[in-house]
Amino acid sequence: MSIAKPRERAAKRVTINDLARSLGIAKGTVSRALNGYPDISETTRVRVTRAAERMGYRPLAQAQAIRTGRARSLGLVLNAGGDAEHRPFLTDFLDGISRAASEESWTLSVATAHDVEDEVATMARLIDERKVDGFILPRTRLHDARIDLLRDLDVPFVLFGRTADPTGCAWYDISGEDAMTAAVQRLAHRGHRRIGFINGALEYTYAGLREGGYRAGLADARLPFDPALMVDGATTMAEGEVQGECLLDLAEPPTAIVCALDLAALGVYRAAARRGLRIGPDLAVISYDGIPEGATATPPLTTYAVDSRAAGARLAKLLFARIRGTDPERLRELAPARLIARASDVADFYPDPAAALGPIRNENNHWED
Repeated sequence: MSIAKPRERAAKRVTINDLARSLGIAKGTVSRALNGYPDISETTRVRVTRAAERMGYRPLAQAQAIRTGRARSLGLVLNAGGDAEHRPFLTDFLDGISRAASEESWTLSVATAHDVEDEVATMARLIDERKVDGFILPRTRLHDARIDLLRDLDVPFVLFGRTADPTGCAWYDISGEDAMTAAVQRLAHRGHRRIGFINGALEYTYAGLREGGYRAGLADARLPFDPALMVDGATTMAEGEVQGECLLDLAEPPTAIVCALDLAALGVYRAAARRGLRIGPDLAVISYDGIPEGATATPPLTTYAVDSRAAGARLAKLLFARIRGTDPERLRELAPARLIARASDVADFYPDPAAALGPIRNENNHWED
């Protein structure tokens, strides 16, 4: 009769004691380095982290939570109500946060809410249940109840955007205002003198910033501001279509339109088609976001794109720093949007022959500025 061989024992779990012995430093120093305490130098933290990765150290989450008082989880509450305003950037955004969290052996806790009130209630519940250590807040508003809650409870957070009162706020944002200025300058350089602007919802901070960028672009191009050429409230394709019709039905309509959001710009395409206008030759359009639908539109949409994956990763790293005690005023960053030049703003439109001295076509039929 054969005797079954005993199962091989699983490999022994690497402990903090093992790491400390290997590195020749105190166990307490190793523990504080792994948990990101500010009194540990960056050199020591990197050395300990690399050793942990090399030796296969994995902390026991439950024990670590008891010891440190941390859930080792970043929180994100998405407003799933309304018109799903998070959709255009959500997949890459979540991927960026998740990857950055994984590098620190943390997790990302995502919850959904139906409206602003539900967002605040959901965040309060997650805090009360100690399921997260801090929050990333996308789509910030000028006056934001989520910020008020987290400031009152002294819970770490970082904004993807800005707000009217930045007290106690860490943030990362894309300079949409600079993109709007550049869009107007680009159109003015190509001969357009009546340039419309379709903004998003005014309760969001980005709307005021992008309006300021549009106005700055007009001033730089020495074009007068005409309030009739500026409308707002377009965050969906349907709303962009409605607001595009308002501009195109003016007695003296714009020859170009800048949109604060790509979805609104795609609505302008519909409004133009209904009037027999060709995007590009008859009506130039430039927008902001860089959503995939813009690349497949006819013609493809010129847009200032946001790298949502990079933004998510950077926000996670800033939130880690905030959780570990860095002052929020030191955690404020502004990054540029990237121009993706396509066909929606290319046209042989020069009411003034002298304007044609600006951009010309090269031998490959591409624009040169």
